[in-house]
Amino acid sequence: MNTYSKLLFLFFLISIACTSEKEKDQISLEGRKILVNESPYFIKGICYNPVAKGDTVRNFKPLTEDLALMKEAGINTIRVYSPIEEKAVLDEMDKAGMKVIIGFGYNQDGEFDILSGTFIDYVNRFKDHNAILMWEVGNEYNYHPQWFENDIKNWYKAMNDAAKLIHQNDPNHPVTTAHGDLPDSLALSMGTEIDVWGMNVYRWDDATDLYKEWEAVSDKPMYLSEAGGDSYMTISKAGYEQGVNEKAQADANRNILKSVFANQEVGSGVTLFAFSDELWKAGNPAVLDQGGWAPNSSGVPYDGTPNEEYWGIVDVDRNKKLTFEVVKEAYDR
Repeated sequence: MNTYSKLLFLFFLISIACTSEKEKDQISLEGRKILVNESPYFIKGICYNPVAKGDTVRNFKPLTEDLALMKEAGINTIRVYSPIEEKAVLDEMDKAGMKVIIGFGYNQDGEFDILSGTFIDYVNRFKDHNAILMWEVGNEYNYHPQWFENDIKNWYKAMNDAAKLIHQNDPNHPVTTAHGDLPDSLALSMGTEIDVWGMNVYRWDDATDLYKEWEAVSDKPMYLSEAGGDSYMTISKAGYEQGVNEKAQADANRNILKSVFANQEVGSGVTLFAFSDELWKAGNPAVLDQGGWAPNSSGVPYDGTPNEEYWGIVDVDRNKKLTFEVVKEAYDR
């Protein structure tokens, strides 16, 4: 290879590197907005924890089928409750056009958790991956002070310290937390390093008041990290019959999503709970069981009872429920 050819080849390699760098999405914040490549990004999301029928452990085997269904529904963001260790999974999500919110638990036996500090190893490993939208520390731990020596301030300090450490290692992605409903003054005063507040909100079928309450206490971005209804009525109520009731779920999600999209000046979207039914939660993991428990769950539409295994927009076999079309209609805008 002569000198001229070498120079051309070198220029080619530099061009590829520059192009790749330009193609990597840039995540930032401006006022109440989350920005991707300097354009407002509205989260049309879903909570995702694929566990096969009869099993209790997350498995991404149905990922390709699931991503196709998500794309059909207009979903652009996936929220997971624990880190995805398989790069190939993140790669496939990215290829499908999805952004991912990666959650870190407090005590996960030292596996990328906050207590051991190993969560930061994961951040450093994947902070340059294009699929990452935000890092999330904790999931509604404010409902569980007993996990923190009966003093929730211990959690808020750990939460804030974790967020600060992430900022020091990765200045390019916001840090969020999934707080149980509206953060109070203690949470806000101790959570100064939280960039975007996620809120798991079950206020029947309308979260409108929450946006007004948030607007009054903070100028930071927020989104609903959980919201939605399940497809089982424990009792007959509000015109919905007891038993499996996909119409109740569809109606609840339609109203909830209506309030989310009506408040885009304050909120940055929602990760609806959840993608698929989770049979492992309330009994025999091979069958759908009624029951389950969730903190502060009396606001679950329309029976005030969280039937934990019935929350999917598809069932465990990936058959679409009535609410799938509701989500598709809301997100396809």
